[in-house]
Order: sequence, then C-alpha cells, then structure tokens
Amino acid sequence: MRATVAGAPVSFGVFELTPEGAETIAPDAMLEILATTGYVGVDLGPVGYLGRDADLRRRLDRFGLSLAGGWVQLPFADDEAFAASLPGLDDALRLFDAAAESGPERLPLPTLADDGSAARRAAPGSGADVDPLADEGWLRLIANVERAATIVRSAGFEPTFHHHAGTFVESPEEIDRFLGAVDVDLTLDTGHLAIAGGDPVEAVRRWGDRINHLHLKDVDLAGLRRVLGAGGGMREVWSSGVFVAFGAGDVDLAAVMAEVDRRAFDGWIVVEQDVLNGPDVSIADFAAQRAEDQRVNRRALGPWT
Repeated sequence: MRATVAGAPVSFGVFELTPEGAETIAPDAMLEILATTGYVGVDLGPVGYLGRDADLRRRLDRFGLSLAGGWVQLPFADDEAFAASLPGLDDALRLFDAAAESGPERLPLPTLADDGSAARRAAPGSGADVDPLADEGWLRLIANVERAATIVRSAGFEPTFHHHAGTFVESPEEIDRFLGAVDVDLTLDTGHLAIAGGDPVEAVRRWGDRINHLHLKDVDLAGLRRVLGAGGGMREVWSSGVFVAFGAGDVDLAAVMAEVDRRAFDGWIVVEQDVLNGPDVSIADFAAQRAEDQRVNRRALGPWT
C-alpha cells in the first residue's frame, strides 16, 4: 500500500475539548516529537494551533511535515445552525490552502463531522436510543453534508466524513445509512467505531471501497465499558485513558492493517490516541509519555508503512 502516516495534536491532549486555560504542549515541541519518531504528516488540530498562512507553511516546512487533514465539525441536522457555521468551514479551508501551497505529494483531506447533540455526547454508543434522528433530520443532514462537500471541492480538496461517537452518524447502521445517501467517502476511526460497538476489521471489509482516510486508535475495551457503564459521556471517555498505545488495547491492529493492505489503500493514516492531560500532571512528564507512546505507535505500523 502507498499509505502515508501522520500524527495528531489530539494524541498530545490538544483538541476542541482541551480545558480552557489548561497548559498544553507547544506546537513546535509536538512537531519535533512527530518528526523524530518517523511521522511525515500531522493533523491540523484546533484551527490556529499550528499557525496561519505563511506561519503555518513555515512551521510545517521546518519539521519536514505535510498537513494530513483537519477536523471540521458542523451541525448538519440543523439548517439554521449549519448556515451560521459555514464561516468556520471557510476559515479552515484557508488553512488547508496555505498548508498545501508548497505542493505536497499528498493533499490534506478536510475531515467533516457532525455536531451531534448534548444527549448523544452524554451517552456515547447509545445515540440511536437516547436521541434518535427522525427522517426529516436525516434529510437535512444529508443535504447539508453535500453542500459542505461542494464547498470543500470548490476549494480544491476532497472531503472525507468522520463517523463519531456522540453524533448522529455513530453506529454501524447509521454509517451504512449515511454512505448509502451521500457522495462523500469515509474516515474510518477504529476507536470511535469501538465505542459504537463496531468491529474495525469487519468495517474495512464492509466499507473499504468508501474509506479514503484512516484514523487508527487502540482501545482498552474493559476500561471503556467501565466508563460507559458508570454513565460517562465523551469528556469522561477522553479523560479516562482508554485510548492507549498500540498493543496495550484490544484493537487487532495486524488484522485491520491486513485488510487495509489487501485493498491497496493509498491515503493518509492518522495515528490518534485521544487524551486529556489532567491538571495535576506536569506538562513535561505528560509530553515525555506522549513521545514514548508515539514511538510505540509508529513502530507498530512499520510492517505496512
């Protein structure tokens, strides 16, 4: 396969749910860890974290990294809220354009995701039961995803859609329904599929022709079940440490990658180990642990990439 491996700020505790005011790893320190442990790309992280315009390009060039993709969360099932959110999509696309200006071999993929609902975020994996989306809502979601995809393609990029726990496209059944209705391919996320009760090996077999982006995670399923069984929501999942380094969890990475390889996947593989740094942990110790995890993760993918 001709896959290209990237890291992600979320593996260093930097993403949209990072607590306000929390001490975080500086972007240069994060990029240096990724570059020295064998990654050739990085996900965007929160808009602006890696810089903007020429600053973004210079930072990526300094570490020899390309932009792999970037999270763009939109309220697809709500027409009014979706329309109000489009300036955020335009802002993100400007960063993609800046990052791609130097002509990388592989373009980044704007990674669209649904915003879900508070009820779904509070009960990850059980969204269809706690907050089912009516047929009219599905029609709005599909139409707005297609609209967003048109905007992304007009900017010169190919979109991808990320199924995600706590959103209206969470379970295997919802992913099936989504893929049957839209002309947008899938970011398969092994961790979020596990939250929704899916099997990542079966997912590659089932949706392989529609997967244009991979987010690979390992998951401690017993820990995940404890968090969900205690009524934890997405914040508790992220802060519990259930996303672990490859080999420390229950995702059969070899079986997943064998299926991916069988399909000659030619795209970005983004290694993600979603974590939130606790307030009582020194940022230096946290960074050292994250660096070691990323070395482990990159080595684990060595047989295929």
